[in-house]
Amino acid sequence: MIKTILTAVTLGLAVAGTNVAMAHGGAKPKHGGIVQASSDLSFELVANSDGAIIYVEDHGKPLNPAGMSGKLTVLKGTEKSEADLVPAGDRLLAKGITLQSGAKVVAALTTAGKKAITVRFAIK
Repeated sequence: MIKTILTAVTLGLAVAGTNVAMAHGGAKPKHGGIVQASSDLSFELVANSDGAIIYVEDHGKPLNPAGMSGKLTVLKGTEKSEADLVPAGDRLLAKGITLQSGAKVVAALTTAGKKAITVRFAIK
């Protein structure tokens, strides 16, 4: 009896875990960056020559970030740098930021509807 209950509970947890993992699709980067999810959206952080880019997706479809604003903070040891995130076409740009290995990055965003979203990234 106990063995049957444990088997049922284990199977139920395995199924529940699978559904959660698949709810937002794969977290594969489309632009060579790091992908994190927050508030039912996916955010991909990509380094570029001027700073950083964040691409936003809603269930695998690109989301136009018009009306979004925010700040990108990079923490590396005792060093801290910040830049404003501004919409530029299909992405958010942060100029003057350097993404280094070992850094922690926090994007504090506000949507057009005034919803606050925080996304954390770890640069490997």
